[in-house]
Amino acid sequence: MNDLSIEQIRPEVTWRLRQKILYPQQHFLEMKLAEDANGIHFGGFRDDRLVCVVSLFGNEDDYQFRKFAVEPIYQHKGIGSKMLEYVTNFVKDEGGKRLWCNARLSAVPFYLKHGFSNTGNLFTNKDGIEYEILEKAL
Repeated sequence: MNDLSIEQIRPEVTWRLRQKILYPQQHFLEMKLAEDANGIHFGGFRDDRLVCVVSLFGNEDDYQFRKFAVEPIYQHKGIGSKMLEYVTNFVKDEGGKRLWCNARLSAVPFYLKHGFSNTGNLFTNKDGIEYEILEKAL
């Protein structure tokens, strides 16, 4: 999928996809994170349409990405892979040494395919969604 354009976007631009893909049962305005103002947010565009979002939060040389969402009709077409590669390269360029995420268990194989490692740290959030913390040394 070579026609994906990735740009930094304002946090509120991520909210609609966050809600639609990750938390459809929640209200749109619940998508705002307290830390959004401290993050770097990326949008993937295809034909001028927002099809993928992710938010990145750094702490010295340690970076976490959160709220990674791809429109369903674009899943399994390389969009997520391109975004993850972009974010990984961005973190490397910023001097990051570790990139990590709280991965839904259903997404763990995707991240492992992209060089992330299991930590064995599993948890369930308040909505009953199961996660594992995955990491990648850079």
